[in-house]
Amino acid sequence: MWGGRFEGGPSAIMREINASIPFDKALWRQDIAASKAHVAMLGAQGIVSNEDAAAISGGLDAVAAEYEAHGVPENWDLEDIHMTTESRLAELIGAVAGRLHTARSRNDQVATDFRLWVRDACDAALAGLNALQVALVTRADEHSASIMPGFTHLQTAQPVTLGHHLMAYYEMAARDVSRFADARVRMNRSPLGAAALAGTGFPIDRAMTASALGFDGPTRNSLDSVSDRDFALDYLMAASQCALHLSRLAEEFIIWASQPFGFVALPDSLSTGSSIMPQKKNPDAAELVRGHSGRIIGSLTALMITMKGLPLAYSKDMQDDKPPVFEAASLLTLCLAAMTGMVEATTFKTARMRAAAELGYATATDLADWLVRQANVPFREAHHITGAAVKLAESRGVALDALPLADLQAIDARIDERVFAALSVEASVAARASHGGTAPSEVRKRVAEARLALGLD
Repeated sequence: MWGGRFEGGPSAIMREINASIPFDKALWRQDIAASKAHVAMLGAQGIVSNEDAAAISGGLDAVAAEYEAHGVPENWDLEDIHMTTESRLAELIGAVAGRLHTARSRNDQVATDFRLWVRDACDAALAGLNALQVALVTRADEHSASIMPGFTHLQTAQPVTLGHHLMAYYEMAARDVSRFADARVRMNRSPLGAAALAGTGFPIDRAMTASALGFDGPTRNSLDSVSDRDFALDYLMAASQCALHLSRLAEEFIIWASQPFGFVALPDSLSTGSSIMPQKKNPDAAELVRGHSGRIIGSLTALMITMKGLPLAYSKDMQDDKPPVFEAASLLTLCLAAMTGMVEATTFKTARMRAAAELGYATATDLADWLVRQANVPFREAHHITGAAVKLAESRGVALDALPLADLQAIDARIDERVFAALSVEASVAARASHGGTAPSEVRKRVAEARLALGLD
């Protein structure tokens, strides 16, 4: 490829550091598609003859069939997927293959191929998130009235419903969907035709190739077209945020599956055992999701650091853009599938959850709220009265609603027998019927909205 400029071939070191075919062969489908769109445009514009365009297009189909059947060969002397495909095309159809590269450069070629690949990765993430949302909504509907402790600082705070808890992750997933969808809109412009950096003197039709590849139109600046990797960073940013959410969900399942909690029984299909302790059932899938989030975030960091100091236009550093994106996409797909399966197949031990909600004085806020509503006590004073009641109950080792009325009235005479109706965990969750609250009635509303948004109803 370099024969016209260089007398000697590359050294072994240069050959190894320069070759990207071991990883960019993953772009072969996009490379074939972009090449077919390009040569169809060249033929339509009269830049190459219709006969040559047809021969090249047919040859590309033949190359694609070989790749599909046998994989992409790795000849490091050909460096990358672009030269590998062009070389094989020349073997199949002869010298006419050389006309394919008219009015394009590997710079706009790889920018186009990679953008197509990342666009597909966004679509895959959106599909995975949809499956997770369906699982979350389905289980939330099932457990709209199942009571569990709600935590702050991992300390029992107030009773909530399991459905409400699961719908919190639905909301996180919905924001992830919006991030991938937004990223997809921004990246859906075609760099093809920007050539090396300055455009081309051939009368090409960039709108035609953009349309053929499903883009909304061509990019507007040839320098930016070949230099831009914002689309890859956008994907990685969305993937990192999604991985954070998946990691948080995984952490909850890990904690809930531990014997001190005992809130869930994880499916055998997503658990492992111990080589020495036969009683163990380890939440390894969830732990790996938690761990993989670090690798996905690391991929974002790697590409950001690669891009941070690059002048316009293309620099060879940008060859390192693909491995972190490929790794992150593979890990994210796996993590989404694992957590979807976990949500679908986990057994929630609702009796254990409800019993835990009755511990830790989770209805203390309800006593304070009752004093405000029924006895017209300022909240700060009600907070103090409730604290005294909790202290008394704690000293006796009983729940708040197990304290005799006389003892409560000794703390504050304004408390009467009506208070006990407010101190059960059922009353506590039912009372929180503000928009977005944990009351079963509110959870069912949010589930109905989500089912409609997902097209389930």
